[in-house]
Amino acid sequence: MSTISIEGMEFYAYHGCFYEEQIIGTKFLVDLYLETDTSEAEKSDKLKQTVNYQDVYLLVKNEMEKKSNLLENVARRILNSIGKRYPQIMFLRIKLSKMNPPIGGKVERVSLTLEK
Repeated sequence: MSTISIEGMEFYAYHGCFYEEQIIGTKFLVDLYLETDTSEAEKSDKLKQTVNYQDVYLLVKNEMEKKSNLLENVARRILNSIGKRYPQIMFLRIKLSKMNPPIGGKVERVSLTLEK
């Protein structure tokens, strides 16, 4: 079993409960951790026998482009999308961070971590 990490994916998106957040937007960071069996790819050196990082990035990007009120909703959609495309993944963890959230004070980020 291997863990594939795709960290620091950065997106400008329009998620939030406040009207202004869905108009102005802000920066989000996404970290993904995928556990899967990579033994065949280790031997064959063939991309089709593992998880394609670029494809995963595009799945995340697609979900980040859809407006949501809550980080919870965005993160669950991302996990479901990746799990559907790559059923061989045994475990998924996402950390989704909203940078500079409008919560009434100086806060660098708020983050949510979900697992599947």
